[in-house]
Order: sequence, then structure tokens, then C-alpha cells
Amino acid sequence: MGKIVKFDFDNKELHKLAMEIRVEVFVNEQKVPQEIEWEYEEDCTHFLIYRKRKAVGTARYRIVDDVIKFERFAILKVARGKGLGRDIMRYMLNDVRPLKKRIMLNSQEYAVDFYKQAGFIICGSKFMEGGIPHYPMEYEAPDILEKALGLAVCRR
Repeated sequence: MGKIVKFDFDNKELHKLAMEIRVEVFVNEQKVPQEIEWEYEEDCTHFLIYRKRKAVGTARYRIVDDVIKFERFAILKVARGKGLGRDIMRYMLNDVRPLKKRIMLNSQEYAVDFYKQAGFIICGSKFMEGGIPHYPMEYEAPDILEKALGLAVCRR
């Protein structure tokens, strides 16, 4: 597992690293318009994952009313396929567990299977964002106890 660091927007040094990763993955690789990439930055809790002392991945979440929205998962091309996306996902799920709120995300179409393996299910229709097809997904708690606590109930 890579080293994972949690930080907020005020940590300019770590935020700069996260921005560099997101520019490489979303803006340069996927051609997402840069202006939509920086929405809600100040409202988010951010994460970086390191491999061999280098920041190679990032993600964030924000709380909107009764929902936690996982967003902006990005792993640099050189670090993909090493389980780092899974590691940061597990870390974030554990981080938000005490909040007992629904967890949702918008998955790029190609990444749906990754999120399904993490416990998310599709709970809406395909839509376009930044020129890329996405599906809304919601975390389906893996056991009855978590469901009883109200951690996730997908509204299909």
C-alpha cells in the first residue's frame, strides 16, 4: 500500500501536488476543460497517495447536504495497475465511515467496474461531463450492520 496523506485546501504545498496530478490525468490525457476541473476545491477534503516517495495519485470528497461525494480520482499513468486506486478508495471509505452518510460518485464509463469492485452500484442513467460519458454510482454497504446504520441505500 502506498502512503496516503489527507489534507485540506489550505495546505498549498500538497494541494499543488494534487493539482499537478489532476492536470496531467484529466486535462492533458483526457482533454477535460481546465475550468471545470477546479470546481468546489475549497469545500473538499483531499488525499494524495505516494509510491516510492513521489505523489502519484489523488482524490477528494465533499459533503453536500446528506451525501458524501467522492470525486477526482486520478493516478498517474506510470503508477496505474499497482492497486493504488484501490488503496486510496479504501482509505477514503474508512475516513468517511463515522459520518454515516450516503456515499456517491460519478464514474467515467471506463471506470465503472473499478468502482463496482469497491462496492458501488450504478443508480442512474449515463450522462456527459467534460465530454466524457459518466454514470452516477452509490456505495452499497457490504453488510447488514452497515445498512442498518444507514451508511448506504441506493435509490434506484
